[in-house]
Amino acid sequence: MPVAPRRTAGAAPEPVRWNRQRLRSNNEWLLLELLRTGGPSSRAQLARDTGLSKPTVSAALGSLETAGLVREAGTLAPDRGRTAVLYRADAGAGHVLGMDVGRARLRVAVADLSGRVVARRDVPNRGRTGPAVADALVATARDTLADAGLAEGAGCPSAGPADGVVRAVIGSPGVWDGRRRVMRHAAHLPGWARPGLFDRIADGLGIPVQVANDANLAALGEYTYGAGAGSSVFAYLLVGTGVGVGLVRDGELWTGAHGAAGEIGMLQLPCLSGEPTDRRDVPLEDVVGADAVVGEAWRLGLTGAATAEEVCEAARAGDPAARAAIARQAQQLSFAVAVVAAVADPELVVLGGGMGRSADLLLPPLEDALHRSCELRPRVVASTLGEDAVLLGALATALESARLEVFVQRTASA
Repeated sequence: MPVAPRRTAGAAPEPVRWNRQRLRSNNEWLLLELLRTGGPSSRAQLARDTGLSKPTVSAALGSLETAGLVREAGTLAPDRGRTAVLYRADAGAGHVLGMDVGRARLRVAVADLSGRVVARRDVPNRGRTGPAVADALVATARDTLADAGLAEGAGCPSAGPADGVVRAVIGSPGVWDGRRRVMRHAAHLPGWARPGLFDRIADGLGIPVQVANDANLAALGEYTYGAGAGSSVFAYLLVGTGVGVGLVRDGELWTGAHGAAGEIGMLQLPCLSGEPTDRRDVPLEDVVGADAVVGEAWRLGLTGAATAEEVCEAARAGDPAARAAIARQAQQLSFAVAVVAAVADPELVVLGGGMGRSADLLLPPLEDALHRSCELRPRVVASTLGEDAVLLGALATALESARLEVFVQRTASA
């Protein structure tokens, strides 16, 4: 559905002057969205579902068909009456590009206007500088677009703009500074705050790009496609290389005054050693996350595990050091959940990111620790989207604008 423009609380809405063109456009949008969400339908059924007259529906469908937004989808032969032509929304009228930038992986997908993923690539992130990561992302995106038949591959020097891509959204750790067009506080991606990187990506793709925090996009992905569907207030706790929270209320992200809401990984925790005079503070993400699990396992004697996944495999196999490291991680995560519960009071917390794959190990001790330490106890569940949450959230964000944009462009020129 089209997104209503935001306005200042208490301000009167701007008057909308009625005209025949606006009414026709509204009718066409109504029918297009009904076909997109409800599937193929006949003119008679659309008239019944919308309350519009059959001539109005016929005229609107004709305009949508001319604009390339609707096409015939076969016929329906009822037991009685005439055979009816079925119409469906043409999902190929536009495409969107979603990108997820992580320290270890680059994930890119192309979807049509129905949200169906038509091409996808998932590659290691071998870039060790900001420009190297940006160039690798462009190359991966171009190859994915080529897979979808929308652009030449990254190896083609004559590759032009991505044909048919309406919107592109990048999910990344950190806080997006729209004024300077840089991603701040992305500590695990060296050089990622360098000015000009995202313009470099946009120029490489030939299309504008929108940038958002990865935990926020993951929250939208989980709300749209996963465990957060139907929740009025829920939080997505992304635990991987770093840690962050995305907060969704009634389907809308809450990002705060500067876009940094949910950046709990930057919280400084007091850390006391055995000496009373030796006190230092550490960021929360230094004690919560994949690296922290590996470090704790090594400290407890499991020196053969190089990744959090290997620690979890050892824990499932019964290794006592690995189990103790997981228990410690769950204790630390319970603090993160308690902070979110106290500030946002969500009805649901979804555990995702790389560590979300080990929810079977983490959730039981996490819930026990939460019950001991916090009277506010939201329900905590594992992500149903896994490590695809950020990517799917990027696609969902792009689609929200792209559908209306394609409609406006095509009907204006029809």
